[in-house]
Amino acid sequence: MPQFPSTDLQHALAPDCQQCPALVSARNCISWGNGPLDASLVVVGEAPGAGNPNANDWQGGNWTGMAYTSRHSGRKIREMLAEAGFCAGNCYFTNAVKCFPSNDEGSNREPTPAERRNCRPYLQTEIETIEPSVIVPTGKHATKSVLSLADKHLNGFLETVLEPISCPSLGTTVVPLIHPSYQNVWVKRLGYTSDEYHAKIERTLRRLCD
Repeated sequence: MPQFPSTDLQHALAPDCQQCPALVSARNCISWGNGPLDASLVVVGEAPGAGNPNANDWQGGNWTGMAYTSRHSGRKIREMLAEAGFCAGNCYFTNAVKCFPSNDEGSNREPTPAERRNCRPYLQTEIETIEPSVIVPTGKHATKSVLSLADKHLNGFLETVLEPISCPSLGTTVVPLIHPSYQNVWVKRLGYTSDEYHAKIERTLRRLCD
């Protein structure tokens, strides 16, 4: 199991952000990107979940202030990439939207288009700073946010999974993955076994990063 990331790897891009009133009122912390600034991969989630403040370490970005640090999704995506040969030193983890979008019942809702748009400059700054070989958005909404930075539109998400998308304006390649929370459902529907899916992730990312 991957180690919980050090808070030294957190890269806050602003002391505070008040652009989205609904997010400001719901969040506990802004969930900033974390990882080395010379990472080969930038992994982009949709937004932090509600998390669990009572967990030992993996409380989630809404409580830790760091993206992809939840007990379920955070550990799962980090472990999967580590098995593919991309350890913590190769990956920078962030979200398209940095604050927890609450549905007012304690669970997640989808970020609104305005919320995604407001957070886009932070994501662009991260990508420009790190200059990754590959950007790995997880899920439909994260993929939309990343492609929008390259003036590209997403017509169908599942058709893009593990299909490299060249983005010259970003100086990198985008490889969408299924969000770890839905992996068990959609991997089978795409015709992969879990082992086949993981093996293709390793082959695809290694080819693009070598």
